[in-house]
Amino acid sequence: MEVQDAVLAMLAKEPSHGYHLRARLRQSLGLLGESMNPGQVYVTLARLERAGLVVCERADGLPDRPERKVYALTPAGQERVTAWLAEVSWPKPDLAEFHLKLIAAAAARLADPIELVAAQRRELLRRLAETQRAALAEPAGSRAVLLLEGIVLRLQADLRWLEACERAWSGAAGKTGDEGEPGGRDDDEAEGA
Repeated sequence: MEVQDAVLAMLAKEPSHGYHLRARLRQSLGLLGESMNPGQVYVTLARLERAGLVVCERADGLPDRPERKVYALTPAGQERVTAWLAEVSWPKPDLAEFHLKLIAAAAARLADPIELVAAQRRELLRRLAETQRAALAEPAGSRAVLLLEGIVLRLQADLRWLEACERAWSGAAGKTGDEGEPGGRDDDEAEGA
């Protein structure tokens, strides 16, 4: 999974330390996040900084760590986030990346997760109709039909997953937490404020 776009989208909400970004990614991905290399976020931030998509500033930290790096988006980084959110990634989706896209879009209030799901659904339906037409056009007994049937089944499964995403985000309207996840908690709620 490419984490650069997810990191940029999380920074669209607010500037952040690398440690906080890593924690948010791990929380958003659940068990999948546990396998994330601890240094991956820092390497990604360095690449994004070299590419001119983020800037790094020193900030006061804790007594044992007086200076910490805080990363923020540049205008070019904001443009890339906007483009990423509008991108339709099927037929080869990275489900974890799409999941992070929904979370980041909601957390930073950059896009409505339901609209992102709808855009993906439109693309899948277009590809499904195209594949079904191709299967019907194959001559009787063609072995290519088996491949096309497999593609149809995969697209149908992806459509069902998008329906589940839509249900989760529709039920979460107005109930999203700090990470934008359905049922998440705000930092203020977590601290009892």
